[in-house]
Amino acid sequence: MMLTALVVVPVVGALLVIAAGRFAPSSGGGAGGTARWVALGGSLVTLAVALGVLASYDLDGSGMQLTESYAWIEPLGVHWALGVDGLALVLVLLTAVLVPIVLVAEWRTGEPGDGIHAPGDPHGADHRDRRATFGAWVLLLEAAALAVFLATDVFLFYVVFEATLIPAYFLIGGFGGAERGRAATKFLVYQLAGGLVMLMSVVGLYVVATEQGPASYLVSDLAALDLGVVEGRWLFLGFFVAFAVKAPLFPVHTWLADTTQTATTGTSVLLVCVLDKIGTYAMIRFCLGLFPEASTWATPVVVTLALVSIVYGALIAIGQDDLLRLVGLTSLSHFGFIVLGIFVLTDQGHTGAILYMVNHGLATAALFLVAGFAVRRAGTASISAMGGMEKAAPVLAGLFLLAGMATLGLPGLAPFVSEFLVTLAAFDYAWWVGAIAVTGIVWAAIYVLWAYQRSMTGPPQPVPGAEGETLDHAGAGGDPRVIGDLTTREVGVLVPLVVALVGFGFFPTLLTDVIEPTTTQVLEQVASALPAAEGGN
Repeated sequence: MMLTALVVVPVVGALLVIAAGRFAPSSGGGAGGTARWVALGGSLVTLAVALGVLASYDLDGSGMQLTESYAWIEPLGVHWALGVDGLALVLVLLTAVLVPIVLVAEWRTGEPGDGIHAPGDPHGADHRDRRATFGAWVLLLEAAALAVFLATDVFLFYVVFEATLIPAYFLIGGFGGAERGRAATKFLVYQLAGGLVMLMSVVGLYVVATEQGPASYLVSDLAALDLGVVEGRWLFLGFFVAFAVKAPLFPVHTWLADTTQTATTGTSVLLVCVLDKIGTYAMIRFCLGLFPEASTWATPVVVTLALVSIVYGALIAIGQDDLLRLVGLTSLSHFGFIVLGIFVLTDQGHTGAILYMVNHGLATAALFLVAGFAVRRAGTASISAMGGMEKAAPVLAGLFLLAGMATLGLPGLAPFVSEFLVTLAAFDYAWWVGAIAVTGIVWAAIYVLWAYQRSMTGPPQPVPGAEGETLDHAGAGGDPRVIGDLTTREVGVLVPLVVALVGFGFFPTLLTDVIEPTTTQVLEQVASALPAAEGGN
């Protein structure tokens, strides 16, 4: 029941947040403050349960552990079935760690003058309800994401996979910049389209399963099906398209930059560092796990798409002036590395890809958050309008540089090891694949360092004042409304991420020891399916 509790706790927390926002005393904004504390408390209890899962997990074991299975829709063979292996465990822990960080980082979201909404953009009549609403949606998103990583029934996976879109849509559309409605709609259209394609394959699996025995959507039962080559390849495509949209992978990535440019930075952290991992996670769990022959067949095309994502994402990031859009586009390049590591089908590549999922989540979360803090102080996301911020906010500038160095894979920080493993695997696959992948590392250095130079160094730029006048970063006339450095709360938000980036940079085996048994099991399953498939051709 521990895994079920892990999903239920944030749902209960969300309900309590709504109740606190509606019924707590409203004098002095007390209801909104209570709702925020309840949301944070719910996320911390969820983190405690996740740590309990870690404590109960046998690091020397392989396969699914702590499994639960209860009949849900018996005529269709659907179960409430949960389980955790090394792949799921590291992503569950990443999710449980990032949610309380996001809630603290977005502590003011939903307040009047929260510094997020565009001028003239209405906040609504009841700000305490908005604060409660934000916290509740975050916890519901956490519950759905955890259920996705734990589901061992394909139908259950599909349900919670689609359920993640509901809180994500309202977080994007309800909180953010003036164009948030358009961005939320674009996000939803892309994700629903991918989900509908996957639904056809989910139905197709049921048809094949009922032809060969009793209906069952359990992953363990579906993996044992005798799929024909043509059937397997069509079913694979339905799943892969949905996961490529979610990841995102070129060319179904265009929702990404619009969303990160418009949403709050906390929402962007949850979307890019948690939800987008569902795409790459599911490629391993379902594409390789259920359709090993088709995955091998598709490898040349997928590797090509991954290389395009690496190079294209980096190049268009270089040309961005909007800081939040730039950070979002860097993830297109990084997800290209992750997909490349998955589909070169080697132990080294797989370990690097799964490690990359975790390290990317930590580094990009730090970069998004510190970029958001900079945007709130500067009053603009335009990089060209931010120059000289290091003089007024040296701690902010230093942490921005550190997060940027992690993003580009500086040795000693966590992403370096994962990027190195994937690059080595790419060279083993084909020298030209490795050569193209390496250029992504070079481009990363350019977009990170150039963004830092333009936004943080040089002479201070004017900062809009409350009445429309401009104030320089040095504090013209001693006006108290000039920007300041990071607060204690903001530094506290970033410290856990920095500690993790340094810690996993020097001690990557803390993660690889958990990951490698899953990697070995998946690749053995792929290898065992190939001789039979080749004979069938």
